[in-house]
Amino acid sequence: PSIFDTSRPFSIIIPTFQRHPELCQCLDNLAPYFDSATRSAQDIFIEVIVSDDARDPQLKPLLLKRYPWCRYTEGPARGPAANRNHGAKLATAEWIIFTDDDCVPQPGWIQAYSKSTSQFDVLEGRTSPLGVRTRVDDECPINVTGGYLWSCNFAIRRNTFWQLGGFNEIFPAAAMEDVELNRRINKMFLRRQFLYNAEVKHPWRKRKGRNFLKAHAQSVATYVRLHPETAPSFSQLSLVLNLFRSLKDTLGTCVSTGNFR
Repeated sequence: PSIFDTSRPFSIIIPTFQRHPELCQCLDNLAPYFDSATRSAQDIFIEVIVSDDARDPQLKPLLLKRYPWCRYTEGPARGPAANRNHGAKLATAEWIIFTDDDCVPQPGWIQAYSKSTSQFDVLEGRTSPLGVRTRVDDECPINVTGGYLWSCNFAIRRNTFWQLGGFNEIFPAAAMEDVELNRRINKMFLRRQFLYNAEVKHPWRKRKGRNFLKAHAQSVATYVRLHPETAPSFSQLSLVLNLFRSLKDTLGTCVSTGNFR
């Protein structure tokens, strides 16, 4: 579509699945954009769309009561890539911002994005860890220098997103869909920029088990089939080197924190 809601330059898409407390914390940090008592003349009008893949009948009334400015929709229940695409189809603004239900947008997040919309097609925000890492098998999609385009914090022109085809929904695991979208963006040589001040915080999560690792391996294979030029990055030698780097980092964390759990 070429007609946008010019009064709301950003549509924020939040896919969710059975994380009510985390989602509420995320929305609490967006509430000042809708509070007339705290809004300043420089604040930006936005729309927020929550796409619920769990289709929980309790979530819609909860959002209606606590966040009446938030638009609720039932997700397609086909995984996070499809859920993000579904939410994006309802967007009315020129720009789409993606974040996750367990992320905490920091003050000035939207303002940082708004300063670069006239110059670029894709904007990548900073993702910092929330809380303290307590286990060596905790992980977090940290991005403090750019280049990753994690789906928990980036903005893209709506027309550009759909010209790219949105997120690819064929991956068997909830992984690689943002990496693959990033690859297509790079191939199109789109104007992009990393914005250090567009920050969200992401909690540490325990690494998933064997079944996810198998599905993740299948997703990597799918990614390589789509982009054969990336095959050397997933060779046996590369995987072994990455394993040793991971072990080295893990050991370093154990020694520095004294935590060997």
